[in-house]
Amino acid sequence: MHTVLTFVLAGGRGARLQPLTRDRAKPAVPYGGIYRIIDFTLSNCLHSGLRQIYVLTQYKSLSLERHIAAGWSMLSPAVGEFITPVPPQQRIADHWYRGTADAIYQNWYSVQRFAMEHGEITELLILAGDHVYKMDYRPMVAFHRERGADLTVAALRVPRQEAARQLGVLVADAAHNVMQFQEKPDDPAPAPDDPSTCLGSMGIYVFDPAVLEHRLLEDAAMEASAHDFGRDIINRMVGEARVVAFPFELGNRNDRPYWRDVGTLDAYWEAHMDLVSVVPEFNLYDRAWPVHTYHQPWPPAKTVHEEPGRTGEAVNSLLSPGCIVSGARVVRSVLSPGVRVHSRAQVEESILLDGVDVGRGARIRRAILDKGAVVSPGAEVGLDGADDRRRFSVSPGGVVTVPKESHIGGR
Repeated sequence: MHTVLTFVLAGGRGARLQPLTRDRAKPAVPYGGIYRIIDFTLSNCLHSGLRQIYVLTQYKSLSLERHIAAGWSMLSPAVGEFITPVPPQQRIADHWYRGTADAIYQNWYSVQRFAMEHGEITELLILAGDHVYKMDYRPMVAFHRERGADLTVAALRVPRQEAARQLGVLVADAAHNVMQFQEKPDDPAPAPDDPSTCLGSMGIYVFDPAVLEHRLLEDAAMEASAHDFGRDIINRMVGEARVVAFPFELGNRNDRPYWRDVGTLDAYWEAHMDLVSVVPEFNLYDRAWPVHTYHQPWPPAKTVHEEPGRTGEAVNSLLSPGCIVSGARVVRSVLSPGVRVHSRAQVEESILLDGVDVGRGARIRRAILDKGAVVSPGAEVGLDGADDRRRFSVSPGGVVTVPKESHIGGR
């Protein structure tokens, strides 16, 4: 895989995840207690033998760049390995990245420079930095080579109603040749063998470098283009070039195929609920494919007190290092490092990010509390819809989100 150069697109605003993305890029949003969203893509790269990685950043990238520097410095530049954040360079034009394709186009100098220093690039692998999944990319690269493809797109079989207006959809024949690409259609084309499902694009692409260079130059000259891979590059290539669909299950490394775009507050919350199931949909405990991240030196989590009405307990929950559940009850929730839940408080089906402090007797249900939020004793979040909408952001699915470092008093 040393001839494969990887780009991770990590510059998205993540507007639908506000207020979690108020101060950070979407790939830097905390996830699963101790991780950041980008850790899943970078871990896949590491396990797949991909050691030459450019991470293209843009909006509010400071926390993302700090995380990469602190947690992903295990590669050795002395032997040509790197994970390098690349902000917009304005080498080609005086503007930021205008779309996913434009981000690669503006950094084509990095492709040329890599080839000069390290030799021929046989494939370019382009990944999104804001999805949760476990995948070995090596079978996909092999699939691309075997079929002599110009472009290979990873495809996930999903129910049609879930893909509608959410995912790009591929129409492929039995030999995996892509015949049509639909960009977030209202009525996705059904898979030929199961009309209730369709093939969703996962935003994972393997390109022939020469073909991609030609397509990017062509796209840059089109003023009407959105400069997006799905909407523009892939759409134009289908029917003109050799485009194939790679079945995700051939590279999946979870117990069963699992891929989530946690791009909305409801999706983010639901994916966390996947983690706290008795048999979790997404397995974080697989030592054959661990997810790497940066770990601060927190002490172990603990629960304290055992007396009537004041027992520290956590049921079907994830407790990160540094958490203290002190005479409180936590149910189906994910607590990030340094969270404290005080006596007689109740936390249910919620996500508490780093350093959240829940006061005595407080009640929290179906909520996301960003870093450093303080809940006063006796306060409630997620129990009164009208009051929650007056004070906080409430998703269409009814999930309440409290911004970073908020102080939540009683009503």
